[in-house]
Amino acid sequence: MIIRSAKVQDCHLLSNLAYQSKAYWGYVEDFLQQCKDDLTITKEYIVENPVFVMESDNKIVAFYSFTINEMKLDALFIDPDYIGKGFGRIIWDHLLNKAKELGISEFTLDSEPNAEGFYLKMGAKKIGSTQSTVFHDRHLPLMKVKVF
Repeated sequence: MIIRSAKVQDCHLLSNLAYQSKAYWGYVEDFLQQCKDDLTITKEYIVENPVFVMESDNKIVAFYSFTINEMKLDALFIDPDYIGKGFGRIIWDHLLNKAKELGISEFTLDSEPNAEGFYLKMGAKKIGSTQSTVFHDRHLPLMKVKVF
């Protein structure tokens, strides 16, 4: 297993992985289609932001990204076949070390409601809620992580 910087040619694989990871939570297809723009990782996004992928057996199985100017974990997605097998902890530890390297002492994230328990287990604290960028009547857990 390796974790490396994303390449622009990874954009379609990452977008598909984000979509499949979101679908893991049992959302109906209409909901997922409305989220598609938010789940799309563009070449420009990879160039402009720190994006890291985890590979296992030459397959991308997870990725995360930061938006530095907002001190925000923008994305963390794991292939559904790898959820619950320790990959989340491994990539989380990597992202904390990468945050230190990037000079980030704390960051926020808008959690998928079904993933809130994972983030709490990883040490994040719920500090409120934030409005969904897709569904204005939906609120997501707003979490904060201190990097030590």
